[in-house]
Amino acid sequence: MASAQRVSDEPAFILHRYDWSESSLILETFTRHRGRVALVAKGAKKHTSNFRPVLLGLQPLRLTYTLAGSAQADIHTLKGAEWAGGHIMPMGARLLAGLYVNELLMRLLARDDPYAYLFDVYAALIKLLATQHDVVQEPALRAFELILLRELGLLPALDAQTVNLQPLQPDAAYVLAPEAGLRPFAAHDRIALTGAQWQALEHALGQEQRSFAPMLNACVPLAAALKAQLRTLLQFHCGSPMLRTRQLMMDLQAL
Repeated sequence: MASAQRVSDEPAFILHRYDWSESSLILETFTRHRGRVALVAKGAKKHTSNFRPVLLGLQPLRLTYTLAGSAQADIHTLKGAEWAGGHIMPMGARLLAGLYVNELLMRLLARDDPYAYLFDVYAALIKLLATQHDVVQEPALRAFELILLRELGLLPALDAQTVNLQPLQPDAAYVLAPEAGLRPFAAHDRIALTGAQWQALEHALGQEQRSFAPMLNACVPLAAALKAQLRTLLQFHCGSPMLRTRQLMMDLQAL
């Protein structure tokens, strides 16, 4: 029998974990080269397991695992895990923001579909949430949401009207809607961006160096106006039910 294929030292983050047996866990991971991968961590719940202090969310890891049977197997077997270092766990509101991003990836990413650039942006966002002041959180989340939607092919071009491909007028107001794409502001809309602002976001998304910084900088003055529009668009693509982390945020704000 041929030996199982081994993946070694794969950069990864844990998106979610749940019990598989009395002693083992199933990990939903986001890896740089293989996308979202499900792994079984056998014996990880035992007090003597080397996995226990390492398998934490929002921490950069290096994972080694074997592919069970074939590359198309649903769940592979974790063989090794090491903390890659770099930052501590995000705390407070930034921890909740990190869990929200993890839930987005769980809902929107198919398994075994690699997104190396999105992984790098995610890693930069988590590091920022762990090390920077809360004031950066909202622009960073909006920047990540836009990049996520673009990488998944769910974001229309932001420099033209979606229906007729007419160029945007710099001073006119436009709204990003789930089914209509980018369209002119209507009387029932509550918030919009100007054509020039949407064009600036499209320019940042198209930067050749493909780094998080241009998108983050572009979102700093626009984060508040983008929040509701991106929330509606993301929920549309995630489907029902409402994102649990978003419901938790709403519940906390109501206290």
